[in-house]
Amino acid sequence: MTAALAIVKTTPHTGSVAGELEYPAATRAELARPHPSGKLVCVACAHRCKLAEGARGICQVRRREGEALRVPWGYAAGVAVDPIEKKPFFHFLPGARALSFGMLGCNFRCPFCQNWVTSQVGHDERAGAPVSRITPESLVRAALDTGCTVVTSTYNEPLITTEWAADIFTLARQAGLRTSFVSNGYATTEVLDFLAPRLDALKIDLKGFREATYRSLGGRLAAVTETIAAAVARGIWVEVVTLVVPGCNDTDAELDDIASFLAGISPDLPWHVTAFRPEYRWHSTPPTPVATLLRAAQRGRQAGLRFVYAGNLPGSVGDLEHTRCPHCRKTLVERRGFAVLRCRLGSDGRCPNCGTRVAGVWGEGRQRSS
Repeated sequence: MTAALAIVKTTPHTGSVAGELEYPAATRAELARPHPSGKLVCVACAHRCKLAEGARGICQVRRREGEALRVPWGYAAGVAVDPIEKKPFFHFLPGARALSFGMLGCNFRCPFCQNWVTSQVGHDERAGAPVSRITPESLVRAALDTGCTVVTSTYNEPLITTEWAADIFTLARQAGLRTSFVSNGYATTEVLDFLAPRLDALKIDLKGFREATYRSLGGRLAAVTETIAAAVARGIWVEVVTLVVPGCNDTDAELDDIASFLAGISPDLPWHVTAFRPEYRWHSTPPTPVATLLRAAQRGRQAGLRFVYAGNLPGSVGDLEHTRCPHCRKTLVERRGFAVLRCRLGSDGRCPNCGTRVAGVWGEGRQRSS
């Protein structure tokens, strides 16, 4: 993903990013609140770290300096042009190109992370990546120059660098671009309120439905489920992904619990069940069989979800890569992997066969703000 930095005007940074987390630039956090103890409470994520002078949050990238909380700004560890389906979003501008950018750090410690070299900086001494100085203006210009209609904060956990993304998104909206987050969903009401005026779409990983699973990753299940419901209530387009890991979260009971929860928020909430591949610290766990994804998708449909997709096994999951009309069942968006082969939906999102409105954001990505 870093090769695409060539499309953006950047200046290499030679600091000790991996070891000391010295960033090219920093800005004062907007997502900080005073505490009666004299500490500062970071409200960018649900850890709500209380920081004394010189302390860092669990994410290791937000730090207390004097009366301010300082947060990363002005750099990228990765920039790429991706299909929006890679995020994955299936009901948000099918076929759109997304300029994706990432920083360093995470508030979780997932042992199966595919981007651990950047996300686990500060947690794992093996992690580390070069970064380049960059401006919001240059990122937005790169998106326009490469035909992107969306800008996406991704690769590491975007909540911990929300202020940086917000500055980019404000300019992107002015240029007629849409905006999105690819997140673990470990948010707060404060960060959602801050993002809502700037954010069009939010992909949330729901990594399981057992508290013990989230404790092992460094979080709480309730914070993620609350984020999903709260983001939908704020009018942000939400899609949910569950990486189905053999022996971890693949029982019928747990899959049923996830599907029932999502259907209770909205039967139109897309649920992506995706195949695990051995990554990072989990090399001995076998990859997810096709049969397991098919079973997970069946549980989702039985729970009442209208749009259930299977990912990471292109061409092997039948019609579970396609979007079908929930009423007449005609195929409306045909996909293979990240490629859209055919889209029959117009900007109104109505099925051309029966006229049913399909939930989502359809049509052109650029829509200039007033």
